[in-house]
Amino acid sequence: MSASLAPECNEVKERYDTCFLKWYSEKYLRSNGKTDDNECANLFKDYQKCLKVVLKEKGIDKLIDEAREDTKENDALYIKRK
Repeated sequence: MSASLAPECNEVKERYDTCFLKWYSEKYLRSNGKTDDNECANLFKDYQKCLKVVLKEKGIDKLIDEAREDTKENDALYIKRK
């Protein structure tokens, strides 16, 4: 498993990675689990929450928002194709 973008989030990322890999290999790949019933979802939300705080502290959240705004037109085009 790789380290988090934010070292202060490593612990929660490791818990999520461990849970996800177990779910993926033991349930999903064996057709015993569905993508919408992933029991690791709460751990993923915890990891996202940690990352959001760090990204905001470093000002990276604004760069992400700008990048999303810049690609909004292309995203809408590709979403229509589905």
